[in-house]
Amino acid sequence: MCLNRLRNMDIIDPGRDKIFQLEARAGRRFNYLLALLVLGSILSIYLGCLFGRLEIPAEIVGKSILDAAGLKADSTLDPTWKMVVVNIRLSRICLSMLVGIALAVAGTVFQGILRNPLADPFTIGVSTGAAFGASLALFFGFGSKQFLGFGLIPIASLAGAMAALFAVISLGQISGQLRRETMVLAGIVVATFLSALISLIKSLDEESVASIVFWVMGSFQGRGWNHFVFALPYMIAGLLVIWIYSRELDILSMGDTQARQMGVRTEKVRLRLMIGASILTAAAVSVSGVIGFIGLVMPHLIRMTMGAEHRKLLVLSGLLGGIALLWSDVLARTLLPEGEELPVGVVTAIMGGPFFCLILVKTGRNRTGL
Repeated sequence: MCLNRLRNMDIIDPGRDKIFQLEARAGRRFNYLLALLVLGSILSIYLGCLFGRLEIPAEIVGKSILDAAGLKADSTLDPTWKMVVVNIRLSRICLSMLVGIALAVAGTVFQGILRNPLADPFTIGVSTGAAFGASLALFFGFGSKQFLGFGLIPIASLAGAMAALFAVISLGQISGQLRRETMVLAGIVVATFLSALISLIKSLDEESVASIVFWVMGSFQGRGWNHFVFALPYMIAGLLVIWIYSRELDILSMGDTQARQMGVRTEKVRLRLMIGASILTAAAVSVSGVIGFIGLVMPHLIRMTMGAEHRKLLVLSGLLGGIALLWSDVLARTLLPEGEELPVGVVTAIMGGPFFCLILVKTGRNRTGL
């Protein structure tokens, strides 16, 4: 009714009215997708707890989760079943969802600040730095050591990731300014150098090769609530930084010249966004190893549906990434017989590689009009 009154008063022309209608339609689409993904996340957490070598009734799984949440659903629960559901399956599922959210959000940010649809959390060498830190810890025999109640592998991995980030920032600056073109080149240099060092470590210590390779390929085997607690503060910090500058991320995607004309301090904002995304990547890789394609494919899927507004894109991509990695991990631990596990990075690569190729083919055909 208000729009009709304004239209009669010649305040809103038909063209602007159409823009309002498109915005309202996009808002409704976002709400539907958000509700669908939130519901899908809740159902995935519950359904994921049903899979494992020990068969547990679905009712017991639900009661165990409610009991862990503080809702006393049943005082007669079997302690063994409750331990398996809560301490083994639920902890691993929550961690995989947290890592999926982090990787998808980081991928969205890197694609935005680098203006490169092929960018992902591993573009600037942060994941390779994390892999190098973990490989170094395994080489020196710190795999079973602990510090402040945490294993040294995640701590060494986080330190390696942050060292790689500062190396990329130092190499990528030209005349005191951080440019996206030099960041990509610096990331390639750092990643290549650290990959060579990882290969050197594997050749010097054949006993740790299997552990290094399995960790580099990504896995949640043996992970639990302590890893979740270790990664959570870093991921919250990274998400807060990204959310604060998410509006500027929309402007940066238009180009540096337009962003400066609109009053955005491009180098400062880009650096802070990159640090936030790198913290997410470092925390994720430190507890899961290297997992590819989540940060590359998920933003593309949401962008095809919702467009490129980054606040909506960050939320939806994160939820979709969490669901995708959760079910990838379920497949990784259930496909092989006798309790053997596949590295979850192998599952995401097998599923994400061909799917991303289809996206590229479709995008190419749309651009050529075929």
